[in-house]
Formats: sequence, C-alpha cells, structure tokens
Amino acid sequence: MAITGGLVGSWSAGTGPTAATVGHAAAASIQSGAVRPVALDAFSSAQSAKPSVSGGSSGGGNAKPNPTPKQIAWKMLSRFHWSTRQFPYLNRLWNRESGWNVHAMNPYSGADGIPQAVPGSKMASAGPDWRNNARTQIRWGLRYIRARYGSPRNAWNHEAGAGWY
Repeated sequence: MAITGGLVGSWSAGTGPTAATVGHAAAASIQSGAVRPVALDAFSSAQSAKPSVSGGSSGGGNAKPNPTPKQIAWKMLSRFHWSTRQFPYLNRLWNRESGWNVHAMNPYSGADGIPQAVPGSKMASAGPDWRNNARTQIRWGLRYIRARYGSPRNAWNHEAGAGWY
C-alpha cells in the first residue's frame, strides 16, 4: 500500500493547487507530474521531542483539557513497544503528510486523515469512528507503520527518500 499525501488545501477537485496555495517549488513539482509536492513543512515542528500540553478545553471548572493528536500519539508509542525517541520521526512524518489534521484529504490520491490512508475507509479496522476520531486514526497509523516499516524512524526514512510511506 502506498500512502501519498500532504496536499491539504482549499482548492476544489479539478482545479488543482497553484503557486499561491502551495508555493512556487511545490507547484512546479505538481505541474511536472510529480506525485507529491516538495515538503511544505521541512522540520520546523520537530524541535521538541515531547509534544506541548496545549490541548483545547471546552469550558472552565475542573474539566480536563482534551489531548491533542500529538499527545495521544506520544502516549500510544509504548503500546507498540517504541520509546519516546521515535516521536520526532512520527512528528515529522505526520506533519508532512497531514499536519496532524483528522480531516486532511488529498484531492488527488484520496488519502485521508492523520496517517493519510488510501482509501480512508481502511481506518475502520481500528474503529467505527475513524472519520472524526484522532485516537482511532493514530491507532490505525501506528499499526500500519509497525507492520510495514517496524518503527516511525524507518517510516520517516522511507518518506524522506521516496516522498511517501
């Protein structure tokens, strides 16, 4: 299975991205027939190994803030027998693929969600709420990474070399 993606934009199907929406280098890459554009988010958010605790909260009082997708993934790493040293690679990978957006959609490949599954409905194997639940998408994505690459580091290395994982 080839997961391609990273194109999360506001263009409608058929019109395609322009230099204004993805940058001149990425637009040239797309126009030349490349499958995916140049990395739009190089390594900027991989500065910190641990995700920040800036989850949103709905209301005041003693309510716990909802964890961010990055925080969910950080906590799930141990379930896959990976140390937190794998997180920067996962962070780079999913920053590039979807920006950690549950509703990210690549209009060209049909890749969907945080892990950019093709088709997105594959994520139903991790839970029926796969369309809107970051935890379900992350669970599916980590299972895919473990089965295909063994670790987020290996998945990132493939992404960096081939442009997809």
